[in-house]
Amino acid sequence: MKIKSSLPILLLILAAGCKPTKTTLPGQIPSAENFQQEIDGKHTDLFILKNKQGMKAAITNYGGRLVSLLVPNAKGDTVDVVVGFNDLDGYKDSSEPYFGATIGRYGNRIAKGKFSIDGKAYQIIPNNGPNALHGGKQGFQYRVWDAKRIGDSVLVLKYTSKAGEEGFPGKLNAMVTYTLTHDNHLELEYSASTDEPTIVNLTNHAFFNLNGAGSILSHNLMINANGYTPVGSTLIPTGALASVKGTPFDFRISEKIGSRINADNQQLKFGKGYDHNYVLNPSKMMPAAVVTGDLSGITMEVYTTEPGLQFYSGNFMQSKNKLRTGLDDFRTAFCLETQHFPDSPNHPNFPNTVLRPGQVYKSTSIYTFSAAK
Repeated sequence: MKIKSSLPILLLILAAGCKPTKTTLPGQIPSAENFQQEIDGKHTDLFILKNKQGMKAAITNYGGRLVSLLVPNAKGDTVDVVVGFNDLDGYKDSSEPYFGATIGRYGNRIAKGKFSIDGKAYQIIPNNGPNALHGGKQGFQYRVWDAKRIGDSVLVLKYTSKAGEEGFPGKLNAMVTYTLTHDNHLELEYSASTDEPTIVNLTNHAFFNLNGAGSILSHNLMINANGYTPVGSTLIPTGALASVKGTPFDFRISEKIGSRINADNQQLKFGKGYDHNYVLNPSKMMPAAVVTGDLSGITMEVYTTEPGLQFYSGNFMQSKNKLRTGLDDFRTAFCLETQHFPDSPNHPNFPNTVLRPGQVYKSTSIYTFSAAK
């Protein structure tokens, strides 16, 4: 009876030409077969990087996404510290399009999608209330990148954004290189060039949970920043640079993420929690941020050449997406997006994001991992 009852389902699958999605067990990388499709005439796949310490990173060229990152804990068990989907369809169909993606051309928000270069005005279609977010409606998270793996530990992704794509001027040649080192560093190197003046602000939008699942509110967080950029009700910076001292935004000494997240603070109300850009203190030695999972003991340090860091505490996660570990429940992941400041083109006092012909945009961010004994 069981064979007969399952036969029609099997025939339907074969008739549709579909492959059943292979299940991912805890502590395992998803199957590459789950990510092999044709999109916009290009082949998508999943690329696995590994090192001698037992770390593995899985990246798909659909959106240049970090899909999975396996990190050994103190017991030697591996914890997937990146929240994501089991297959490509999960990313394509998600109500949250940014999971793990390389973000461009411009990470974060641009007020009303408007900016000017040399007196010429440009318009990006708003996709986040009145504002443009993460490159517009069809940002880099939806693009299929050309991929080249070099050995076991390096993946080079390239994408050419045509002039006028999403309203941005100039053709942009973008590249991101993922490197997994043998001392448990995941390095992301970005570069870009253009044939017309344009704006660029590339980042990665990985959603982290250093315990692998559950609330992130008991994670301990340090951010090496004396200031942040306050926002208005639509999360656009006011242009001011405010001190974190005496506010819930002060993470200069490690604090639990949830210790002040519900404080009576107008900025927290605007973001429904933390969704703000930190003005990093310049330092070649000290990390921009340090996070430790309270249950796993895994610590992640973030180093970057960027002047800013967007800390997002998962406030808009609404249990709408089925991830490898379950639903994306409220505040079950956090993001630390290395970046130039949001809406920089409209604030002359913010770090410049204009890229001109003959210049090369370069940015490096490094995520290092260790586990307490």
